[in-house]
Amino acid sequence: MKRLVTVVALLTAVSAFGAEDVDPASLYELSTEGSTAALKSGERGKFVLTIRTKPEAHVSDEAPLKLELGGQKVQVAKSKLTLADSVAKKKEGQAYAEPRFEVPITGTEAGKGVVDGKLTFFICTEKLCARQQRNVSVPVTVEAAGGASAGKKNLVQPGEVR
Repeated sequence: MKRLVTVVALLTAVSAFGAEDVDPASLYELSTEGSTAALKSGERGKFVLTIRTKPEAHVSDEAPLKLELGGQKVQVAKSKLTLADSVAKKKEGQAYAEPRFEVPITGTEAGKGVVDGKLTFFICTEKLCARQQRNVSVPVTVEAAGGASAGKKNLVQPGEVR
């Protein structure tokens, strides 16, 4: 009997999803607008990620949200974030906030770098709540700390006065 109830509940959930017939990935978009694209070695910038939802959807503030970050040629200030780390908070009268993360990064080595992220969250409507997992990659160009003259020795030639 318990098994029958589980099967009926599962079929009800499947048919509710079929009735909505919406791809959960179409209910939001990810934006990295505002992320630093270029910086010098040792200089600070930021990685920005916003989850923008469609009017009929929201990111669940009850289910777990996790953002794991790493970088090449850049160091991220914090590598594991949750919804509590979002800089976007609910405004008065607003049911849900659109999560926005701003994480400081520092250039560590000259060259073409990248900030990579793995985001896991739940997108919800009145009829469904679906787990989403997305990978994000933002290129960052890291220049040598002293610009074009970096690494050149400051030599004084014989007879030259500085």
